[in-house]
Amino acid sequence: MRIPTCVFSSAAPPAVRDGHAVDRFVQIASLTKVVTGTALVRMAATGVLALDDPVERWLPAAPRTGITLRHLVRHTSGLPRLPPGRLSRRDPYAAFDRPALEGLLPRLDTLAKRPPGQEEEYSNLGYAVLGAALTAASGTTYEELVTEYVLRPLDLTAITANPDPDRCLLPPGLLGRPRRPWTMTGAILPAGGLWATPRAAADLVVRLLVERRLGDPAPSWQTAGPLRWHNGATRHASVFTGAMDDGRWVMIHRLNAPPEDTDRAGMEILEGAETVP
Repeated sequence: MRIPTCVFSSAAPPAVRDGHAVDRFVQIASLTKVVTGTALVRMAATGVLALDDPVERWLPAAPRTGITLRHLVRHTSGLPRLPPGRLSRRDPYAAFDRPALEGLLPRLDTLAKRPPGQEEEYSNLGYAVLGAALTAASGTTYEELVTEYVLRPLDLTAITANPDPDRCLLPPGLLGRPRRPWTMTGAILPAGGLWATPRAAADLVVRLLVERRLGDPAPSWQTAGPLRWHNGATRHASVFTGAMDDGRWVMIHRLNAPPEDTDRAGMEILEGAETVP
């Protein structure tokens, strides 16, 4: 199976392999979360909302749980990783639309596995709730608010929830036919539904983590000592991004590759490895 790969890093010019075009749109999966988290911090800075607002302030259907927007962005809400119910392997989030999320809101207290703030547990469901709260607070769509608070200030135009299908780069399947991407346009959008050109994804990393154009990085970034990073994966696409305190950075996107291999390749580049497997 071919593994189309695109790599940007501080150590070398862009590298592509197997036709992974740097100016066509690819799914960036959970890298979307750093855009959502940055929007939250920017909205708080302008007084639209506060990081410690309880969820029910913006989503009145939710009961009082003690969960705040800060808990959601830090993955400490106590909510599970995925929405409840059986998810289709072929297209797991296709049925998770806004009505489905609204149906869950009155049950947040029963869905939480533990009290908020006690322990970190990565939660796509939590980011879906966060995105709904942000849209309620802003009175706009998710894409409109991230454009206003994140993409336009960073001068990024090639990151979107609705790319031109003719410009999308899809992983090749049997006989070279493109594989169908997961549907990520519903309630799950703020957790993993954005598309970007690899070049724009690299610019996002540099402008947020290296140049700090919007101030300190949002708490949606993962941290490990001097490294801030995030990854993401759908069924056939995976991404790893990160930057060190000394300015070294990397963005690697791969198609038809195991996500753990993409993470490992990104770390090897940051640590000075010569090649991408």
